Amino acid sequence: MTTLDFNESSPAQQIISASSLTINLPHSPGRYYRHGWQSWSLAAWTDLHPLPVQKPSILHPMQIDPLYAREPRPHGSWVGAVAFDDGKTLLLGSLGLDAHVFLDGTKLEGSCESGESEWLIAYGDERTVFSDYAAGLAQRFGPKTDRPAPRIWCSWYSLYTAIDEKLLYRTFDGLADLPFDVLQVDDGWQVSIGDWEANSKFPSGMKALADRIKSTGRKAGLWLAPLIAARSSKLFRRHHDWFVRDERGHFVSAGFNWGVQLYALDVTNPEALGWLSALMKQVRAWGFDYLKLDFLYAGALPGRRFAGIPREAAYRQGLKVLREAMGSDAYFLACGMPVIPSLGLCDAMRIGADVSAEWENERDSRLLYNLAIPGTKNAIRTTVNRLWLRSLVQPDPDVAYFRSRECSLNAEQKSLLQDLALVCGFKATSDLPQWLDAAERQNLRLFLENKPKVKQISPNVFQVDERVVDFGPALALPETPEGLNAIQASLMGWLANHGWALKINDMLEKTALEKIKKAL
Repeated sequence: MTTLDFNESSPAQQIISASSLTINLPHSPGRYYRHGWQSWSLAAWTDLHPLPVQKPSILHPMQIDPLYAREPRPHGSWVGAVAFDDGKTLLLGSLGLDAHVFLDGTKLEGSCESGESEWLIAYGDERTVFSDYAAGLAQRFGPKTDRPAPRIWCSWYSLYTAIDEKLLYRTFDGLADLPFDVLQVDDGWQVSIGDWEANSKFPSGMKALADRIKSTGRKAGLWLAPLIAARSSKLFRRHHDWFVRDERGHFVSAGFNWGVQLYALDVTNPEALGWLSALMKQVRAWGFDYLKLDFLYAGALPGRRFAGIPREAAYRQGLKVLREAMGSDAYFLACGMPVIPSLGLCDAMRIGADVSAEWENERDSRLLYNLAIPGTKNAIRTTVNRLWLRSLVQPDPDVAYFRSRECSLNAEQKSLLQDLALVCGFKATSDLPQWLDAAERQNLRLFLENKPKVKQISPNVFQVDERVVDFGPALALPETPEGLNAIQASLMGWLANHGWALKINDMLEKTALEKIKKAL
């Protein structure tokens, strides 16, 4: 273990190689920067008190690093930082793949799960130290690609899984006069999670779907989640040996979604890697050249693999195979991915939680204290706290809303989300043309055509042309449940931790979607 004593005369920046590193601080800091493991995991400046354990635990593998789900100390994956009362920030960041940073009283501690890492120690104002860290990461993982982000319409945040061929074709026609570069088909086209073939709702097949999109003058985009599979899928039933297991030989959970248990593909298994490569080549042969690969965290979950290499190195190996197979000319958006191990291998990266058509859900955010779950405030909070990644990768803040139908966001909340998209330089929406009135449609057009000058004034404040946009009010964390609320939170967390409860919720959501679809 390497130990350093920090004081104001310490170097502004230094790099040290160590498997574990402790920095003794002169006094307790005021705040700690928590950096979540993957896209949806919370990133935020917080006080030093422990946060409630996120509920339900059945979703831990899908939303946070399950190894650190119950860590009581302020913790960050790869990087952590402390802020002192004089406004200065001390950052400790790994330049490797499998490191974590903790605050233990007046000790800032970094540790690797395997081997050694280079550690960057930087002291100064917040923007400078994070810029220094980003520069160090760029040297190790490669620079940001110079490809501009396309303007995207995707099917998810209006239709969700209730898509079909006829409805999408009608929607594409309705978008004809809007300046989108990509029309992206999201979840709902596949036979099952793990079996990436057209289901019965797409009788003409995926090549015909891509051809229809390209006939509108846009590029064809497609969503897949190639590193997970449901038990019912042919992939899982035929290839049990392709999936990660724990020390007892049980399959490792990759979370619970779509009303089913998910499992993690072993991205060190040569046969599984061959299947992934063939899948990407098939998708490109269909005609899709904008690929959104989701739920990628599964490749780095803890467990036993074919090759005995560290889990995040295993994930990066799998991601390289996916990137090479899809070709460098494909635009690759990574989502639900471990952040640092994905650098240099994707064009764009989701850097926050998914948005939703509501600002904040009382049950999810305040009782379950689940800040990784879809919600617009959750998405803005983590995205803004990860904007230091802009020099490394194109950040994706998720879609913006313009519609009033099937959306409870008020005008101010929609505007803040739209401004975040302008700051990130990544514009997308899922609004259906038949849901937009004339004014909303015009606002969407102006948003897509807008090329504002963006200047950062402070970590949370930006100038967008002549306007000043302050994201600060959206970044506050919910209050910790206490008293009767704490009891209610415990009961709700217990209930939500049962698969049958999540299945019921999934069925209710599907029923609501079908009603919406029938009204189109």
